[in-house]
Amino acid sequence: MALYVQKFGGTSVGSVERIKAVAEKVKGFREQGHQVVVVVSAMSGETNRLTELANSINEDPTPREMDMLLSTGEQVTISLLAMALQQLGVAATSHTGAQVGIHTDSAYTKARIQRIETDDLKADLDDGQVVVVAGFQGVDEEGNITTLGRGGSDTTGVALAAALGADECQIYTDVDGVYTTDPRVCSKAQRLETITVEEMLELASLGSKVLQIRAVEFAGKYNVPLRVLSSFEDGPGTLIVADSDQDEDSMEEPLISGIAFTKNEAKLTLLNTPDVPGVASRILGPIADANIEVDMIVQNVAPAGDYTDFTFTVAKGDYKATKRILEETVIPDLGGGELRGDDNIAKVSLVGVGMRSHAGVASKMFRVLADENVNIRMVSTSEIKISVVIDEKHMELAVKALHNSFGLDKADIESE
Repeated sequence: MALYVQKFGGTSVGSVERIKAVAEKVKGFREQGHQVVVVVSAMSGETNRLTELANSINEDPTPREMDMLLSTGEQVTISLLAMALQQLGVAATSHTGAQVGIHTDSAYTKARIQRIETDDLKADLDDGQVVVVAGFQGVDEEGNITTLGRGGSDTTGVALAAALGADECQIYTDVDGVYTTDPRVCSKAQRLETITVEEMLELASLGSKVLQIRAVEFAGKYNVPLRVLSSFEDGPGTLIVADSDQDEDSMEEPLISGIAFTKNEAKLTLLNTPDVPGVASRILGPIADANIEVDMIVQNVAPAGDYTDFTFTVAKGDYKATKRILEETVIPDLGGGELRGDDNIAKVSLVGVGMRSHAGVASKMFRVLADENVNIRMVSTSEIKISVVIDEKHMELAVKALHNSFGLDKADIESE
């Protein structure tokens, strides 16, 4: 007998028929003798509907009341799923985040889990119940309902799996696993059998939307086996593991596990900035104060130590605000400088733990892009990642060319 924590997203529980299908799937695990905790999101579209209701009444609602409102979406789903399980003869009990003992800090709309009390949950499991838990929510020390931010149900599932010592946390979604890249862009993308937490973190942070970053972090920190599966068809999915456990024969397997990409990037360059200590802080400090995250940074070498160019990227949604801060605050503080910006760029990234032990990945990437006449605007690297900024119009071409050149088109891809 194993203990599984299974998380179903909004699409998986988007209608009564789909909720019934989830109940049938859970029943199958119970009939095999396993204990099951099910974490669910609100039905697809419900969070947006509730947000629109709030905005129709108050254009600037307080975060506390928004958490109170949005948490009701999951409460509907847990009740319906528990009813569906009971209709199938499966003992089931639904719990809100507060009832199951998920305690968070008081950062409304983006709370972080501090601890989970599992005594009542374990008692229900030992009593033969399927425990259905509302994802995305918890309660702070004052008893206020809090939410974990968009996609927080993934985090709820992994956190519960860690607290319970579950054998596996299964994330059911509308795809059947983690792919080498987005199949909608590259039709030859292949499903990965396994991938490391490190690689999944990089892919998630670089644009892959399969899993929430915080959920992957939880899985890595507490060594929770995490599997991505399809809600709509059977299959092994993709297992996300803490470390590679492949044998030595796999050492020559593909260096690259996946290719991530995003159009949600904008680039800004300050020309002719003084090349003196502290100038980077004077440029980026006001941007950080506005809670704007900076991604890639490049500073050119200044001739004769006089002036240099400073380039960085931000999310496209922060482009206008960042530009305004540079024009109104930074440039006057520096005593001048010319600002250039571009919000028609994309970031394409190669990710793979094999980069640690193999040279030449960057040069091959650059050669492939050059052969396709794709100009590289910026480069950023880490131990297991190489990212380049290119013109947005070349993104799909670059992804397809790299996918083919690094051998990701072939079937049965398995991460090192």
